[in-house]
Amino acid sequence: MRAILAVWCCLAAPALSADDFWAHWGDGRAELNGYRLTQPRYGAPRQGTQLLIYVTEDFSESLRVKADPGQHPRDDVFPVLKLNDVRDFQTGIYDYNVMTSVFARVGSGWPLAKVSFSSQEWCGQVWRQLLPRSGRLQSVSHSYFDGEADGSEELPVPAAGVYADVLPILLRGWGAAYLQPGESRDVPYLTSLLSARLAHRRLAWGRATIRRGAQTQRETVPAGTFEVVVWTVREEGGPETTFLIEAEPPFRLVRRRSDHGEDAVLLGSTRLPYWELNGPGGERHLEAIGLKPLLRRP
Repeated sequence: MRAILAVWCCLAAPALSADDFWAHWGDGRAELNGYRLTQPRYGAPRQGTQLLIYVTEDFSESLRVKADPGQHPRDDVFPVLKLNDVRDFQTGIYDYNVMTSVFARVGSGWPLAKVSFSSQEWCGQVWRQLLPRSGRLQSVSHSYFDGEADGSEELPVPAAGVYADVLPILLRGWGAAYLQPGESRDVPYLTSLLSARLAHRRLAWGRATIRRGAQTQRETVPAGTFEVVVWTVREEGGPETTFLIEAEPPFRLVRRRSDHGEDAVLLGSTRLPYWELNGPGGERHLEAIGLKPLLRRP
């Protein structure tokens, strides 16, 4: 991946260089962050867990999937930072298992390459994929629910548009600071696929105001005490969400909360090649991120 160098341009003022990025992210390990999650659903706060997994990959431009070494022409491959957002929460007798995968191009502004979403619960399952191509956003979806069964549509891609699903990457500040301290920006905004799913609403661009706090503050969570940058995102007609981002590298998300009741608090963080830890005993590494193995069911 190091052979494929991205061009880093400043959106506001430079934070770290491309060399700094690859010195941290080019070691073949993933960053795993475990959170205690409160997820509003059916009019009540639901308790659960969230896992944010960040890792760099080579990606195919033509296929928009992970590019295996030597299987694609060089000009078809570019580096992405992948984020897998895994949420599990209980709703009465049954639980939700939700995953959003975000693939952002390494470089200025973290342009979206792909986002896919799936939700499984006892009533059924839903899947959706977004692909930006040629100035349009291609959407394909499949759902268990009546009126949503199978769909495809295209949306515009407005200049400077921000995807809610990319925010946990964009706000971290690797490569360039999105805003300077105290600045704010009003932008076209596409709500997260999870939010659209839970509200059963059609996906459409709206507006949001993104603001960076003028000063850092100290935040204590189960994972420790951190100096954080405070970001707020006010979605027009929707919630205001606060992101507390670690002020120094590696700029981890320490806490995320919204005025609609969602709350994710960092329990632990580590960097591991987790795909190599799938044998018996590998579950012991969950302790480093504050999570526990699944209960064995009869």
